[in-house]
Amino acid sequence: MPGVDSTSDSLGTQGNTGEPSGLAGAGGARGADGTGGPRGPSGSGGSDGSGGEPPDVPGVGTPAVRRRRGVSLVWIVPAVAAIVALSIFARSWSNEGPEIVISFQTAAGLEAGKTPVKYKDVTVGSVRDIRLSPDRTHVLATVQLTHSAASLARTDSRFWVVRPRIGVGGVSGVDTLLSGAYIGVDTGKSEEPQHDFKGLEEPPAVINGMPGRTFMLRASDLGSLDIGSPVYFRRVQVGRVATYKLNEAGSGIDLQIFVDAPYDRFVNSNTRFWNASGLDISLGAEGLKLNTQSVATIVAGGIAFATPVDDVTPPSASRSVYMLANDEQTAMARADGPPQYARFRFEQSLRGLTVGAPVEFLGLNIGRVTAVSLDFDPVRKRFPAVVSAEIFPHRLDAAMQHVPVKEGDPESVTMQFVKNLVEAGLRAEARTSNLLTGQRYISLEFYPGQPKMTMALQSPLQIPTIDKKVDQIPEQVVHILDKIEKLPMEQVANNLNNSLLELNGTLLTFHQTLNQVNGQVLPEATATFQQAQRTLSAVGGAVGEDSHLQQDLSATLREVERSARSLRSLTDMLSRHPESLIRGRPADGPLPGPAQSPSQPLPQPQPQPQPQSHSQSQSQSQSQSGAQSPSPSPSGSQKPSPSSVPGPGAAAPRPTNAQEPKQP
Repeated sequence: MPGVDSTSDSLGTQGNTGEPSGLAGAGGARGADGTGGPRGPSGSGGSDGSGGEPPDVPGVGTPAVRRRRGVSLVWIVPAVAAIVALSIFARSWSNEGPEIVISFQTAAGLEAGKTPVKYKDVTVGSVRDIRLSPDRTHVLATVQLTHSAASLARTDSRFWVVRPRIGVGGVSGVDTLLSGAYIGVDTGKSEEPQHDFKGLEEPPAVINGMPGRTFMLRASDLGSLDIGSPVYFRRVQVGRVATYKLNEAGSGIDLQIFVDAPYDRFVNSNTRFWNASGLDISLGAEGLKLNTQSVATIVAGGIAFATPVDDVTPPSASRSVYMLANDEQTAMARADGPPQYARFRFEQSLRGLTVGAPVEFLGLNIGRVTAVSLDFDPVRKRFPAVVSAEIFPHRLDAAMQHVPVKEGDPESVTMQFVKNLVEAGLRAEARTSNLLTGQRYISLEFYPGQPKMTMALQSPLQIPTIDKKVDQIPEQVVHILDKIEKLPMEQVANNLNNSLLELNGTLLTFHQTLNQVNGQVLPEATATFQQAQRTLSAVGGAVGEDSHLQQDLSATLREVERSARSLRSLTDMLSRHPESLIRGRPADGPLPGPAQSPSQPLPQPQPQPQPQSHSQSQSQSQSQSGAQSPSPSPSGSQKPSPSSVPGPGAAAPRPTNAQEPKQP
């Protein structure tokens, strides 16, 4: 059919062009290479004799096979992983710094792969490997620094292990109890790189970059000082000891101290340093003195410094080396200057005189003893003692300025000065300074009575001496003890025993007397006191306010008072009417006017326990009339009524209300 053929041709054409839908092209290709593809319309598929192939489908051509060119998507993931790994490696390689080796005595606190290296608390590396040294005397720690910390590997850099430490200076490294030990770094100022380092066994006391200044001190010995010992100024800690070492000659110690800012400005060229370790105990005229900078200096030691009050040196000026004195008194003393050597020759024993003993001139310390030795005098066959000393003339500058001496070098001036003093009677004497210990010192005093002597102008100065027995108190004490030993101690003891026996007898007699007093005298005295107490109680009861005696005495006194009043009234009446003694009592006249007072009832007579005398009756009637008559008499005293004075033979007074007429 024409329609089918056209379709087949079109499919075959598409297969030849390589389209995916061209089945004829594919079939033709497979048939061409002998693979037994579908046969074509001409029956060529059966030429190999295989047979059994299905017949060709009408209208379907042979498919064509197309091969793709390029990389598969499966390889993208490994490629990306490789790129990331290379970038990480490149970054790690670029961040790595130099690798250094640090030697330590032990590997305490170190662990490979874990122990970090820190500079100012920033991690700048880690420990990669720890191994023993070839001679097995120490360990070698390989440290890998970061690229940013490459500048730490310099010749003056210091490394140490930071771990908990307990020492006399306190506790340090407490924070590593939880985080673990690490290696600390302190860099210097050098620019020269280095690979091998020796680690410090103790952390440095001063870290580079701290504000302050470093000073060098020289001392005769270290004492109780150590690295980290405090430095004090006016009892305030202002620094610490950084390092110390023996000097090259081995004759002293060189210490390096660091004073923090701003306290370093108090150190100048005239500043004095002294060892403030332990306790400073001194016994003088003011008593016992105990001085210390702080409790810490007793254990860990310390250094103190000060500047004299009269110092005018600017703070910026400082020396490179300072001397470390043993105590504050020595440090703050005036500078001695160069010494002048002298020698003394004594003909006596110098027991108690030691090296370092003071040499005093009129009580002022001007030097010290440097040596004590013996010499031999072949003429006298004696062994005199020779004392060498050093004298500091600068301690007598104020005195030497007023002494006329020749000009010259200081040594010649000092010799001439001492020669003039010797000619004036200056002598040296060994005196005892302490009676308990027997210590002695050299005293230079003037003795005008001594023979005049001259001194040669040579060094050392040969100063004449004097031997005095007065100062030899220990020898005198021994002599006294010898005399005491020669006393008849047995006889003295017997006499003392007899005296004690007599004293014992006297005490026994006194004891018996006391017993007699306690047994006889005291009871009798007690009874007497009790009787006296009872008597006083009875007397007190008799003279009390409520006693009969007191009441009777009061009544008697009242009667006496009334009698005296009656007698006074009688005397007044007689003074006005003396004729009443002969004529009797005058009658009462009429009153010039009406009565001034109302009439009063007559008092009832009172019974009398005892008969009264005529005078007592008059006294009573006078007192009653005086009480009832208010009008005073012209003379100023109260005038009794005529009835108040009883006449002869009257039994009782009669009161009246009338008043007597006024007298002209």
